[in-house]
Amino acid sequence: MPKRILQGVVVSDKQDKTVVVKVERRFTHPLLKKTVRKTKNYHAHDESNVFKAGDEVSIQEARPISKLKSWVVIDNIKS
Repeated sequence: MPKRILQGVVVSDKQDKTVVVKVERRFTHPLLKKTVRKTKNYHAHDESNVFKAGDEVSIQEARPISKLKSWVVIDNIKS
């Protein structure tokens, strides 16, 4: 099964080798037919501490690295 890849914005880089990425998804509400935005934060592994808050990044699903981390940052889309 392929690993999921998500795009989001780094909201925190204060932890060592970890960034918090906010991923937004949009969908149409089934009853109201209005576009709804939902966000979720993912803790992702950043081995070399390269990414800073505000960077737009891609993250990929990985094996569990710690209690909260099971995603790895792939690359920077734009800073």
